[in-house]
Amino acid sequence: MANGATNVLGGPLECCCMRPLTGFYRDGYCRTGPGDVGLHTVCVEVTDEFLEFSRSRGNDLSTPMPEFGFPGLVEGDRWCLCVTRWREALTAGKAPRVNLAASHISVLEFVDLEELQEYAVEE
Repeated sequence: MANGATNVLGGPLECCCMRPLTGFYRDGYCRTGPGDVGLHTVCVEVTDEFLEFSRSRGNDLSTPMPEFGFPGLVEGDRWCLCVTRWREALTAGKAPRVNLAASHISVLEFVDLEELQEYAVEE
């Protein structure tokens, strides 16, 4: 659990992914705090379709950037995504699936729980 943080279901925030290491704080959790202007709070399972969409919006998540310790994402990877990018992808019909237990409660300030549940990853 990440420092007492809560997920969108009201339970303890679970780890999103350790490989690749994700989260604003690069601790595997989609938690937020000062300095996280992008709000990296939605734990998603990326698809090729979403990665192409994100690249078309100026955020290339699939190209490795070793200088920043970023391996590049491939379909099936889990990642702490900015909530506004997920909402944008939802509007465009390109939203990736969401791990609800690993998505921070603050996501609900931007997206309805019902919308998130429609895209929930089967655990």
